[in-house]
Amino acid sequence: MKRQETKHQMDGLLMLLLFGVFAACVLVVLMTGARAYRGLTDRDQAAYDRRTCVQYIATKVRQGDATGRVSVEDFCGESALRLTDSEAGCVTRLYCHDGWLMELYTLAQVELEPQDGEKIMPLAGLSLTLEDGLLTAEIDGGEGVKDTLRLSLRSEEGGRT
Repeated sequence: MKRQETKHQMDGLLMLLLFGVFAACVLVVLMTGARAYRGLTDRDQAAYDRRTCVQYIATKVRQGDATGRVSVEDFCGESALRLTDSEAGCVTRLYCHDGWLMELYTLAQVELEPQDGEKIMPLAGLSLTLEDGLLTAEIDGGEGVKDTLRLSLRSEEGGRT
């Protein structure tokens, strides 16, 4: 009788040990899955932020694309996209300053500093060139990842004036 009780205790102990191993395995799998999910969502968020910046600049250029209204200038030592609205007498500048994509909307005759603009989104760097109606924007989203936007200005192809 005593031998049979010992066998039942050993069976119970073995079952408890197996359950503990199973629970530990499930926990390890869940932790690994959570870490992988976090990595994927971080990567997707960074890609979304870069695409949003590219689309923001493209939309602004398309809205202001008319003959002589889109230019690239040096704005206090920083490359800036200048969108002129001659009807309203206003200028919109898009540029990178202190790790942010900035937008500054002012009257054409008013000169402000880069820090006076509105912060749009975080951005490590922005390089702009405009040659023969082709606007090129190299966008550095940080972490060594860069995107390039190339837009052919419609106004330079005989579009809006």
